[in-house]
Amino acid sequence: MRFLIYTQDREGGLPIRQSTRDAHIAWLKAETDKVKLLTAGPWLDDEGTMRGSLLIVEAENKTDVENWCATDPYKLAGLPKSVTIQAYNWVIGAPD
Repeated sequence: MRFLIYTQDREGGLPIRQSTRDAHIAWLKAETDKVKLLTAGPWLDDEGTMRGSLLIVEAENKTDVENWCATDPYKLAGLPKSVTIQAYNWVIGAPD
């Protein structure tokens, strides 16, 4: 099953994002047997500043995704104001 993960940074969170970005990217690239990352990137405000993240992952269930997200360096540093995890049906442009 695929899941969409949408996070919104807390107000004034850009310095946290910048200082933990390398650890976050390494975490995304690390292999896990429970969650497979399909795509990821920051979403931007109208001025082009990173304000959150959008990820699409594959996992057996939402609990595995929630547990995986709990170990994100951004989460551990207190960056997200909110994290939304929803089942996702990727219709157009999905990888094989």
